[in-house]
Amino acid sequence: MSNIKKFLPLYTTSVFGVINDNALKFLAAFVAMKWYSEDYGPTIVNITAAALVLPYLFLSPLAGKLPKYFTKIRIIRTAKLAEFGIMAVALLGIYLQNIYITVASVLLMGLQSALFSPSKYGLIKDIGGIKGISEGMGGMEAFSFIGMLLGAVIGSFISEYNNLLIYFGVLVGFAALGYLSSLTLKADEQKEVEDSTANPIKFIASATKITRKYKMLPRVIHLLCLFWWLSASLQTLLMTYCKEHFSMNNFQTGCVLAIMAVGVALGCVICGKLDKKHFMIGRVYMFGIAAAILLFIIYKCDISQTTFVVLVTAVAFLGGMFKIPLDAEIQKRVETKELNIILAYFNLLSFIYIFVAAGTNILIINYFGSQYVFLVLAIVFGLASFVFTFVYKSVITNFTLRKMKCHYRIKFEGDECLNVKKDENILLLPTHRAVIDPLLLLGTLGHINIRPLVDERFFKIPFIKGVLKQFQAVPVPDLRKSRKGVEQAMQLDSIIYSQLIEGGNILFYPSGHVTTDGKETIGARRLAYDICRKLPENTRVIGLRIYGLWGSQWSRYKKSATPNIVKLLLKSFVLIYTGVILFMKKRDVKFEFFDITDKTKEWSQMPKMDFNHKMEEFYNVYPDGEPPMVL
Repeated sequence: MSNIKKFLPLYTTSVFGVINDNALKFLAAFVAMKWYSEDYGPTIVNITAAALVLPYLFLSPLAGKLPKYFTKIRIIRTAKLAEFGIMAVALLGIYLQNIYITVASVLLMGLQSALFSPSKYGLIKDIGGIKGISEGMGGMEAFSFIGMLLGAVIGSFISEYNNLLIYFGVLVGFAALGYLSSLTLKADEQKEVEDSTANPIKFIASATKITRKYKMLPRVIHLLCLFWWLSASLQTLLMTYCKEHFSMNNFQTGCVLAIMAVGVALGCVICGKLDKKHFMIGRVYMFGIAAAILLFIIYKCDISQTTFVVLVTAVAFLGGMFKIPLDAEIQKRVETKELNIILAYFNLLSFIYIFVAAGTNILIINYFGSQYVFLVLAIVFGLASFVFTFVYKSVITNFTLRKMKCHYRIKFEGDECLNVKKDENILLLPTHRAVIDPLLLLGTLGHINIRPLVDERFFKIPFIKGVLKQFQAVPVPDLRKSRKGVEQAMQLDSIIYSQLIEGGNILFYPSGHVTTDGKETIGARRLAYDICRKLPENTRVIGLRIYGLWGSQWSRYKKSATPNIVKLLLKSFVLIYTGVILFMKKRDVKFEFFDITDKTKEWSQMPKMDFNHKMEEFYNVYPDGEPPMVL
């Protein structure tokens, strides 16, 4: 059975629910706006939007707990049955023109959605398995945004008519379709064994601890929550902005929101397909920054109605591309037994962000004007996307490698020796030709969890310090500065040794400095010697010769001092993002890996200076130094 056939019952059950969520929200907001003056429009819109998400703040913990006692399919079917009663409350509120009952029905719809949402997303892995996660999430989100599209259009359209029978036919009709679809659900559900509390405060505390088990996962969750903050802010803003600035009626406004939903759905589907073959989470920052630029253009420029619709649709499309890799990362990384709790936790946090979006919109509009909402969204979303690039290890390595490939052709030889057995680990000892080679190494070896030893002065640079922390870099003290540095250096070998004993991988340069003449000079340094003398049995020593960087701007070729890496990085980014790098000749760089475990064990029986001399002979294939490659 194809994946689309497997997921179709889940997709249709979800989409009919999303249609009713949004149809009721738009209908309630637009109908209620007719009962009051225009001044109350933004407040009514934001209160209605907040009512739909408020239950998530309190009921997400309970929703995450339910699959321990009931199957996910049963939870979904029960929720769909409850939808009929909620629609009856909504119709009563509209009939009586009572805003309290009408908003209460939206609140009840949020309650129903909150209770079955974790179960709905939890079924993705049960239906499609690990391999079907990206495609399943892409399809689910695409169908969800199609539901938002249809719900926005339908709710906006029928709000133009004062006909309770039409309202009844639409709301109850989609509730019936949703329930019938839920009857076709089939899944090989895995039993939920992880227990959790239904108390929201305690749940957040316990779920936060669980997310920390999965390194850097909290950053994924919070960035994904920012997407929902952006989406909610735009949706509630446009419900009044389109009328104020472009004189659109309710139906036209609904159509704009529907077109945006199409954009998000397309982004989700395309990214879901691409994520199966490409590392799309490594491109999330690009989508976020591009969306931020478009939002800034909307804020800054006086644009036509058509241009406005095109730009917000493009923002929505980029949002879909932005969202799916983060969704998939949660599903891929979290164990099945804890997935429902994490999804409930994410639901709770995302709706806190959505709830905050309603409040921030009101404040910004009241104090500055609706146009400034676009500015705030651009700044926050752009900055968050940029920062994410440098606080998530796999994204850092992917970003670094792709940027370096603009100027370097990297060739590997002997890298098969890095494929050690499960019970073995690596001590990587490379040559140090230029200040850029650590970035090239960490970028190309990102699939290996390896801790580099790094000069402590780099930990004093805020930006670089954050990157080094992601790689769990070990600071190496400057022995020339203080006695404390000497004491710390004496502890380094024990730190490295304990890391190797525990199965960790370590990278450090035996010479301890960038070469000044194209040759590796270890001199009287003793770190490599001391480690190899007591090398753990499970450790493989890998020697690495690097060619092609000597003579580059990153090396000390014809320089009296080591190049400033920060200045060179800034210069490189300018060359890359202005396109100048495309017209420059590429540099050929070669990494040669050798398993020198047996050799280093043999050499370590010699005196220190003899050991270092043997290492220098291994590194220095060119006795007079590597010929510089000057481009």
